[in-house]
Amino acid sequence: MAKPSVMEFIRQVRQETSKVTWPSRRETIVSTGMVFVMVILAALFFFAVDQVLSFGVKAIFSIGG
Repeated sequence: MAKPSVMEFIRQVRQETSKVTWPSRRETIVSTGMVFVMVILAALFFFAVDQVLSFGVKAIFSIGG
């Protein structure tokens, strides 16, 4: 497959970018909000799991020592 010239490449890129359906401002804000909520939920979940495991490990070590 032959490499296109630089100008041909730029033309193809512009042609493909015109086919992109860009999200509206509202869709972008809602999606960003959902990402933040999911990050916070994941952080809380992993914090809780870490605390439970930490408590369990401390309990196991306190029995032996």
